[in-house]
Amino acid sequence: MRLAGRQRGGRGRPRLRGDRRHRIDADGLRQRHGGAHLSTGDGFSVARIGPGDLTRFRAMNRLFGEVFDDRESYAAHPPDDAYAEALLARPDTVLLVAEAGGEMIGALAGYVLPKFEQARSELYIYDLAVAEDWRRRGVATALIEETRRIARAAGVWVIYVQADTLPEDEPAIALYDKLGTREEVLHFDIAP
Repeated sequence: MRLAGRQRGGRGRPRLRGDRRHRIDADGLRQRHGGAHLSTGDGFSVARIGPGDLTRFRAMNRLFGEVFDDRESYAAHPPDDAYAEALLARPDTVLLVAEAGGEMIGALAGYVLPKFEQARSELYIYDLAVAEDWRRRGVATALIEETRRIARAAGVWVIYVQADTLPEDEPAIALYDKLGTREEVLHFDIAP
């Protein structure tokens, strides 16, 4: 199950299809935890990774490649340590991991985007993945809840995520419908 992210038509080819964009109100959830590490009480914890977390960063990419069945995009040309450390140090990069028993079971990658039309920012959830054995157990919701906490602390106006309209993406779409407002849009990948 792909929860969010680059929607590919296989082997790195983009899908040019209608995406469902969901807006999630950054203020729509009460704050239940205050630190960078959330223990959910459901057998797993959620943490934001940052500088010095290269091992978890690399494990996160492996998880995305496995869950999305797109190892080529996530592992064929991994960033070197200097690039990864610079990315981990950026306050506008939100990288979260869910772990249970020392195993990474979920991950979220998002970016805070400053806007030009008003003095505000949005947070785009680029990738969200949960290991198959941990699906429908609150992992994705916990990752989004932590994203909301981070967004509120940063003064983010709205969080948004895109999802494919494929049958295997229906559980993700149901989750996003529960958490936010649906907006039908078209998504196009344009080569640079």
